[in-house]
Amino acid sequence: PGLHVLAVALALEVSVGKTNTVMALNNSNVLLPCTFTTCIGFQDLDFTWYFNSTELIYHGKIKSKASEPLLLDRNPRVEFVGSTTGKDNNISILLKNVEFSDAGKYTCNVKNPKEKNLQHNATIFLTVVQKMVETDNTVTLIIVGVVGGLIGLLILFMLVKRVVLFIIKKIQDGKKECLVSSSGNDNTENGLAGSKAEQKAPPKA
Repeated sequence: PGLHVLAVALALEVSVGKTNTVMALNNSNVLLPCTFTTCIGFQDLDFTWYFNSTELIYHGKIKSKASEPLLLDRNPRVEFVGSTTGKDNNISILLKNVEFSDAGKYTCNVKNPKEKNLQHNATIFLTVVQKMVETDNTVTLIIVGVVGGLIGLLILFMLVKRVVLFIIKKIQDGKKECLVSSSGNDNTENGLAGSKAEQKAPPKA
């Protein structure tokens, strides 16, 4: 089990960045990002890009960290724009003159002989549009503002309610103390019924 955990920790990882979706204008060029990391290094690493899982659009090999990838096969409209001799092992590609038929799933696949040729991959989805539509966030901002204002008012109301209840409780406690102390004083000092002042000595026989 310990060796298995170590192998998992050293495994090569492939990433297409924070989001796996890309939008591109028809007839434009689009970058399809992909990077990989490994703790054990690599040698004769093989990487491929596939369109919709089956169509190979780029195939390259990297001899070592000190050398740039060697092109083995590619689609004429695909250009390698990454680099593996720098800090990041970047194997990104540029797809030129994007068409609507290019929309779909792109898979970046990496195979490292040092890991017994285990394969790792990451997927990115491309959407092709005629024109970019600017998102109008006015309604969203209004809704967020209204909701935020209501939450603020609710919090203010709850605070005011707690303060008012606290004041009312203090006033009521104060009245109770006054009633207790005044009733005792009045009965004793003014000689009301049941007080010590009215208790007369028993008649002599």
